[in-house]
Amino acid sequence: MNYRVIVLAAGQGKRMKAGKNKQFIELAGKPVIVHTLSVFEKDPSCKEIKLVINEKEKDIFNELLAQYPMKKIKELVKGGEERQDSVYNGLKSLQDEEIVLVHDGARPFISRNVIHKLVETAAIEGAAIVGVPVKDTIKRVNQEGVVEETVERSSLWSIQTPQAFRFPVLMQAHEQAKAEGFLGTDEASLVERIRIPVHIVEGEYENIKLTTPDDLIIANAILQK
Repeated sequence: MNYRVIVLAAGQGKRMKAGKNKQFIELAGKPVIVHTLSVFEKDPSCKEIKLVINEKEKDIFNELLAQYPMKKIKELVKGGEERQDSVYNGLKSLQDEEIVLVHDGARPFISRNVIHKLVETAAIEGAAIVGVPVKDTIKRVNQEGVVEETVERSSLWSIQTPQAFRFPVLMQAHEQAKAEGFLGTDEASLVERIRIPVHIVEGEYENIKLTTPDDLIIANAILQK
């Protein structure tokens, strides 16, 4: 089944301490964002990529796309103040499409197999997200740093991207959140608010988000494997 994807690359990633947008950090000789975009560029089911950027970095992205051409990127979309605003700008740049994905530019290891399972689930159910079961013991801690309880982890999942939705579902969720001044942590949190069930698709632990310098060590290990 065909889909279109909004790839978010407007964040500055201060925790990476790279002195620049982490999307431009090189892995195996290529910028992180190029690795990410290539997954969708090479997938025949992906019909279009909407790349959301910081307007101040537009020239840098244009140079990058001249060096690594991506036929599925028709335009660069201006990012917003918050992640949610950037996704909304990406949505507004699309027509009324059937399935739309939202993906972090800093997750370069998403697999085509997981993407297709996600799209199929979203087409049937309306909303689907990728996640993996939590491995570690989880404890709830109070403000004084004292453990209050050990949380049962069998129902806990660590959520990744992409997140996939029927276009009208995600647009409705965003417009309602905007009207009510609600800021969510991800797209699924907005859809949950309009009482549409969000279904989980099991992903892969390698689909990490590059956030801190330690993540680059893991990323290089994944590439070498």
